[in-house]
Amino acid sequence: MDVPFTDIDQLFIDGEWSSAGGGREAVINPATEAVIGEAPVGNAAAADAAIAAARHAFDHGPWPRLTMAERCDAMRRVHAALLARRDRIVQLIVAEVGCAQGITNAMQVDAPLGHLFSAITHADRDDSVRLPIETVPNPMDPSGPRIIGGTTVVREPVGVVSGITGYNFPFLLNLAKIIPALLAGNTLVLKPSPFTPFSALLFGEVVQEAGLPKGVLNVITGGPDVGTLLTTDPRVDLVSFTGSEGVGAAIMAQAAPTLKRVHLELGGKSALIVRADADIQRAAMSAVAVLSVNCGQGCALLTRLLIHNSIRAQFVEAATAIAAQWKIGDPADPSVLMGPLIREQQRSKVEHFVQKGRDEGARLVHGGGRPAGLPKGFFTDLTLFDDVTNDMTIAQEEIFGPVGAIIGFDTDAEAIAITNDSRFGLNGGILTTDAARAYEMALQIRAGSVAINGGTGKMTYAPIGGYKRSGIGREYGPDWLREYQNEKSIFYPIGR
Repeated sequence: MDVPFTDIDQLFIDGEWSSAGGGREAVINPATEAVIGEAPVGNAAAADAAIAAARHAFDHGPWPRLTMAERCDAMRRVHAALLARRDRIVQLIVAEVGCAQGITNAMQVDAPLGHLFSAITHADRDDSVRLPIETVPNPMDPSGPRIIGGTTVVREPVGVVSGITGYNFPFLLNLAKIIPALLAGNTLVLKPSPFTPFSALLFGEVVQEAGLPKGVLNVITGGPDVGTLLTTDPRVDLVSFTGSEGVGAAIMAQAAPTLKRVHLELGGKSALIVRADADIQRAAMSAVAVLSVNCGQGCALLTRLLIHNSIRAQFVEAATAIAAQWKIGDPADPSVLMGPLIREQQRSKVEHFVQKGRDEGARLVHGGGRPAGLPKGFFTDLTLFDDVTNDMTIAQEEIFGPVGAIIGFDTDAEAIAITNDSRFGLNGGILTTDAARAYEMALQIRAGSVAINGGTGKMTYAPIGGYKRSGIGREYGPDWLREYQNEKSIFYPIGR
């Protein structure tokens, strides 16, 4: 069966489909290793053309000069066009990412569409702020009549944005650049991962159908030469990147000479604290389910499992039993709960960390290898280590695979200290029957979000982002657009 959108063989630049310049590259299904399409590969010339189109559209086009209400109307058309393609997008993500269908429907596709809808709702209420009226002495005539005046703070788009996204949740990540950048009045050059190009290129179809002006959204692909141009070119005003901390740090360095703003959503090594009073079976199920999300390829997943020592042995037994029943395989099968890793190099990286766990003295209690009966595809076991100490490599490094590190603790203070003993600070979780105590603990955790007893299960209206090396800035929520706007204060006298 043909995979939707994999027939797109050009880049989308200045409102038109354009030659890539860098040839074609096979895109494979990570579950079957079959080629699903030949994607266009952009080069530096294509990136230059995309930046020029975005710059011209911002400096001379109508988009930044529309009212917020007009841009919201245009983005509602984008939302409608995406909804009409929803089922086809799901099919693409299953094949392009290798993500299980349950996760794909809920997290890869429906959640991003919810973010778009809520962002439009918030943006519709966006307005300038009028500060209190003041009276001050006239600096030119201090003994004369005082001056009365006020200030209005207006928000304006930053300019040209380059958005660079990862492979793990591509539709979500691409929309997370498109939504705030465009609603705020910016123009955008979007560059996806080479592993998942089609889930970005499809937006060319969408914005054409929605009638957005030329150059407002440009979608290109390519390698390091393209990425470097997007982070160094003086015509670009802001770089928004989602990916690893190492690449994020490199992007900051590349952006520094031109003093670009950077917005970074980076890695994590988030902790789930399971207190002594927690439901052990529920905790074990929650831990395994979260580890399996997109085969552990998620920056906010809870991979450090901090379990109170009084229940740790029972937790390990329950989690091991659940993991043994977790169905791993080709996500074309709707009963599969966990698909493959994205490529062989990622599987090799995961296996390297598993070996490090063994070498450093952690006790392997489940997994640690490759599931039987799956000779094709980049599959790996759900893996659990017990007897982990927080200084071990598997407790400090982002593995980006379904590997859980079980760490014991005796007091709440110890759990909080272990949680915060990380260079990351993206997410966290607490399971307990004492919700008030969990709230008090959450206030002490140095992370951008903490879920108590599973939270609400969605984050459509909440700001999300990192502390420390997990990033700079916030996504989603009522102030999302502020990351892509400048504030201008306009001072004026009253009465003359």
